[in-house]
Amino acid sequence: MALAGNIAGVKDRFATMLRSLKHRNYRLFFMGQGLSLVGTWMQTVAMSWLVYRLTDSAFYLGVLAFVSQLPTFFLAPVAGVLADRLSKRNIVIVTQVAAMAQALVLTALAWDGHANYWMLVVLATVLGVINGFDIPTRQSLVYELVDKPEDLPNAIALNSLIFNSARLVGPSIAGVVVYYAGEAACFLVNAVSFGAVIVSLCFISIKRPIARVRKTGVMSELAEGFGYAANFMPIRTLLILLAFMSLTGMSYGVLLPVYARDILHGGPQTLGFLMGSVGIGALVGAVFLASRKSVLGLGRVIVGAIVVFSLGAVAFAYSNVFWVSMGLISLLGFGLMVQMASCNTLLQTITADDKRGRVMALYTMAFIGTTPVGSLLIGLGAKYIGAQTTLAVTGGLCMAAAAVFASKLPKLRKQVHPIYVEKGIRSA
Repeated sequence: MALAGNIAGVKDRFATMLRSLKHRNYRLFFMGQGLSLVGTWMQTVAMSWLVYRLTDSAFYLGVLAFVSQLPTFFLAPVAGVLADRLSKRNIVIVTQVAAMAQALVLTALAWDGHANYWMLVVLATVLGVINGFDIPTRQSLVYELVDKPEDLPNAIALNSLIFNSARLVGPSIAGVVVYYAGEAACFLVNAVSFGAVIVSLCFISIKRPIARVRKTGVMSELAEGFGYAANFMPIRTLLILLAFMSLTGMSYGVLLPVYARDILHGGPQTLGFLMGSVGIGALVGAVFLASRKSVLGLGRVIVGAIVVFSLGAVAFAYSNVFWVSMGLISLLGFGLMVQMASCNTLLQTITADDKRGRVMALYTMAFIGTTPVGSLLIGLGAKYIGAQTTLAVTGGLCMAAAAVFASKLPKLRKQVHPIYVEKGIRSA
């Protein structure tokens, strides 16, 4: 009897974790995106390794990250307006086709050995432009793919789950593929993988009514979105925290080729294993969030996640033992994933439907748009004070951010309480 009860409990918990997959549109998107993301992570690892192989410079890695992410900061607000006006599904189809074309060009250049650093900078900038329209639109599209809004937190958590599963699988495969077949093979796999998400999007049919913005001009709609976010303290605070964490914490990935080759004395396989370890930590975090039944308590979860990241960053910074480093860097993956996904969930929960595209554009600006500056700064820091000291400093800064956010939680809870009551999340 006890065993049967335990089995039933496990089944119930598993069903709770995967409840968003009951929605056909989300299920299609989930499967297509899962395959595509493996290719994306393979390209990310191969690109970093190719640049470091060509330049031998951590600073140039930072520059590449800077140019690949900077366009997102400027284009995301416009993308948010378009997402609130037009079909989000159609916009994402266009951006995925464009990303496939970029990967094919990258494949052709790398295959014949004529790729140089500045060609890679141009192609990274092109991908940044594509992502500037893709990321905020894809983030806000998730809301339309679940028929029950109460399943939105689970859908966002499952998105993080598939993203970080791909982060676990993709880099590990990429390390082997780069070693035996070269970087171009990874770029080609990525180009082919876009077909999965494009096909899945073509089969999606959104039938429930979605609130659209009343068209009054791009600039006025931009101003409305900025004003809405700036004047509502919970949204404003979450966006500021995201921006700070992206500026200081997210850019640690720029230094991973340095750690793989110069500190841990490995090769592309070592880089792949490190990124895979980040994926393991993030995957555990995604499972943790998917198993939660409500958004209640996510503020405390955010604080705890940043503390875990900060401690992990400081410890990883000075580790020079491969297996120890793999364990420590998984804490960075856990902390960052839980913090970012929790902020995403809270923002989408408390945002008005007709402004979701613009708020998620601001989320993208905060999450990705500030990372280029952080990438540049962490590259400069590695050049002048060393990679290990630079990473330890970022861990300390993130710990300070956790303390500030924790002090604001009581006021934030009071302001979101009426929204939670209106949506039936909690009683009056």
